[in-house]
Amino acid sequence: MTELESEYRLDYFAENGFERQTCSSCGAHFWSRVARETCGEPPCEDYGFIDDPGFDDAYSLVEMREAFLSFFEEHDHERVDPAPVAANRWRDDVLLTQASIYDFQPHVTSGQSPPPANPLVVSQPCIRMQDIDNVGKTGRHTMAFEMGGHHAFNADEGTDYAYEGEVYWKDQCVEYCEEFFSSMGVPREEITFIEDPWVGGGNAGPAFEVIYKGLELATLVFMMLEKDPDGEYEMKDGNTYSEMDRRVVDTGYGIERWTWMSQGTPTVYEAIYPESIEFLKENAGIDMTEEEQELVHRASKLAGHMDIDEAEDMEAARDTIAERLDVDVARLEALMEPLEAVYAIADHARCLAYMFGDEIVPSNVGTGYLARMVLRRTKRLVDDVGVDVPLDELVDREAERLEYENRDTIRDIVRTEERKYRETLERGGRKVRQLADEHAEAGTPIPTEKLIELYDSHGIQPSMVKDIAEERGAEVNEPDDFYSLVAERHDAEEALEEEHGETDRVDDLPETDQLYYEDQDRMEFEAVVLDVLEREEGYDVVLDQTMFYPEGGGQPADHGTLVSEDGSVTVTDVQLRDGVILHRTDERPEKGEFVTGQIDAERRRRLMQHHTATHIVGAAARQVLGDHVRQAGAQKGVDSSRLDVNHYDRVSREEVTEIERVANEMVTDNTSVRQEWPERHEAEEKHGFDLYQGGIPPGENIRLIHVGDDVQACGGTHVNRTGDVGTIKVLNTEPVQDGVERFVFAAGEAAIEATQRTEDALYDAAETFDVNPEEVPDAAERFFTEWKERGKTIEDLKRQLAEARAGGAGAGEEVEIDGTTAVIQRIDADADELQATANALVGEGKIAVVGSGADDSAQIVVGVPDGVDIDAGEVIGELARKVGGGGGGPPDFAQGGGPDVDALDKALEDAPDVLRRKQAA
Repeated sequence: MTELESEYRLDYFAENGFERQTCSSCGAHFWSRVARETCGEPPCEDYGFIDDPGFDDAYSLVEMREAFLSFFEEHDHERVDPAPVAANRWRDDVLLTQASIYDFQPHVTSGQSPPPANPLVVSQPCIRMQDIDNVGKTGRHTMAFEMGGHHAFNADEGTDYAYEGEVYWKDQCVEYCEEFFSSMGVPREEITFIEDPWVGGGNAGPAFEVIYKGLELATLVFMMLEKDPDGEYEMKDGNTYSEMDRRVVDTGYGIERWTWMSQGTPTVYEAIYPESIEFLKENAGIDMTEEEQELVHRASKLAGHMDIDEAEDMEAARDTIAERLDVDVARLEALMEPLEAVYAIADHARCLAYMFGDEIVPSNVGTGYLARMVLRRTKRLVDDVGVDVPLDELVDREAERLEYENRDTIRDIVRTEERKYRETLERGGRKVRQLADEHAEAGTPIPTEKLIELYDSHGIQPSMVKDIAEERGAEVNEPDDFYSLVAERHDAEEALEEEHGETDRVDDLPETDQLYYEDQDRMEFEAVVLDVLEREEGYDVVLDQTMFYPEGGGQPADHGTLVSEDGSVTVTDVQLRDGVILHRTDERPEKGEFVTGQIDAERRRRLMQHHTATHIVGAAARQVLGDHVRQAGAQKGVDSSRLDVNHYDRVSREEVTEIERVANEMVTDNTSVRQEWPERHEAEEKHGFDLYQGGIPPGENIRLIHVGDDVQACGGTHVNRTGDVGTIKVLNTEPVQDGVERFVFAAGEAAIEATQRTEDALYDAAETFDVNPEEVPDAAERFFTEWKERGKTIEDLKRQLAEARAGGAGAGEEVEIDGTTAVIQRIDADADELQATANALVGEGKIAVVGSGADDSAQIVVGVPDGVDIDAGEVIGELARKVGGGGGGPPDFAQGGGPDVDALDKALEDAPDVLRRKQAA
């Protein structure tokens, strides 16, 4: 008994002899005018209308659509035009139109806007990606379909909603449904109404699935609940709901299924695509004997058991059908699978016509991704079954039937996408072979997640992965609902805000395929522009794959260009955000454009050398200084790099020399630089936590770089062998902080250039000293000694001059500050002389304010003797501001200044007042 059971007890049922019954097979509750054992829906019952149409007359799809619309028009419903299949053009919570009620969500159903008519009827083209894996197999599922919907919008009297009053509700809705069945010649006692509560879009309500001869032909939803954490109704999605002031009749009649019922063909596809099915079967060479045709007819009546939503295992479902038909399952598969492919091709071609006809543009995000997914699956099916017809022609046939006017554009889109798909497959094949080899060696099947990743990144179908994997001895476990799982990634509510800010747009994009891990020496690649994000300066370009290394792990980003048919753009920076790589460019390439990426090879090579050299220098430092040495930070560069290590003492020159020697010995050993991706715990157990010298990477598997005996978790690019580093030169060392020493070094050509710069400086010094280069140290020491002696003499003379100025007549203005003499003086000397003059005045027990306008800047020094209650730092702060600058210092001595030399005299003039205020404070 469900929480909504009372909502199913209609007066109409009671008045017309219906009984509530329970299906002996599935346990569902249903209503019928006669006693029944089962609910009537597969797999509880088989199709009962194949070769025995359920209606008085046969209808084409167009005729059935008109019959439905006309019936409800005659029953006071106003006909309205359908909406596009791209629902995200008017709502932000879904991508594609999946039901006729989508046309009126959220504004009409919420009562914020009035409906175009009330009641109304519409035949709405829909696309349900979640049905993609059922298409062709069940005989009844179509991914693209028309939903006939008659809708009534009810609200309590006196409410503030855009509609109010009772138009009609459950009883009248069920009566209309039975009357429409009767208009087709259906005996009412053969119809069953299965109870099936509905939930969607934050609303819920009781619903009936309407079944006739084993086929669900309509769903009647009574939207009356809204999500409420305190609601009294707990629905099948696990949320609670409460009643709302609005009640919406939301019905869905599958026009294709009604057409099928009227014709009784083996599948729905022969009923709605008769010409296409015959054309495809003939082109693919599918020719059956009478006996085989009879077997297919018998199998089609049981095809409802192939529903992946109901069957736990599709192979088991096929086995069951074969057993009931008393035929070998292999023979049944050989007959059915080509037909199922043909059916899916016909359906997918119409789906693509709807998508491209409604101007959805293929891409790797949103509706564009879904369109691309359908196209690539269709192309694979066409190739597998051997249909020798261009895909654009197949789609155009459906576009013509649907009366789209942009057929030339549709064909161009299909041809372009086919070309891109071929190029993508060529690039992705290497990835599949590498993955297959890894799993073949490990003896494990390629998991579903990897299949989805390959499809997302390269568009590679599971069947192609399976073919390559089998060649290389690996297994593939493809789930029956693979394409539904892929669609869920891109049709989920949280992934739909394509145009709601750049952060969301990046979040919506698939992770970029990082080609630089596959071949670090490769400097050119091809890719497709998935999106272009405008920034304040330049653009961030997202590609489906890239060789550009993004900044990370202390390694700067690659630079280079993206070249297309229209020209080239310069890549000046590359960043990684949640798996999506952003290429900063100076100009804007076109979204969807095919580009060739060209890496600045010299820059990349230097960065690879320096990154590998970082590992080598670290290993050499541990060997020389001790095993306690660990990386505390690193920054790689083009001309030099730095490595910070934990060490308890300053590194001596002798130790630096030894570290450099050991490092270059590792280079000349020319050992292999190897990468691997082991499971995290396995790596930690084998190598310890010293793996994480450069940080702890996320993920179950981590990338390890082996450089000789040194093993680290690292995401950077590296040379193939240590000899490729060329040479390593430690340029200098310095303490960064207590216990951290910094090595600055250069590698490869940068090391040679650094050495040459040092030699050039040495020769310049030798020329200046007029000595040989090897004599420079002695000459420099001699000149330095002489310079120091001269400096001392100059300082002594400055001191004497300062004392003379301080004690001489006219030494400056003297004022009394609370009993202490203050001397304010401008001498226009250098900083040393200013300080000496101030010190001399303070030595005499005087407050000193000494200024200088030398070197085109205003400088002021303030000195305060012991026992005087004035803060020199506060005084200098105020005086320095007067010359447009600042300054500070302790209470007894401070200095500062600014660029405004013209204001210096006025500042010194104000000094007495400043001193007095500061003392008073």
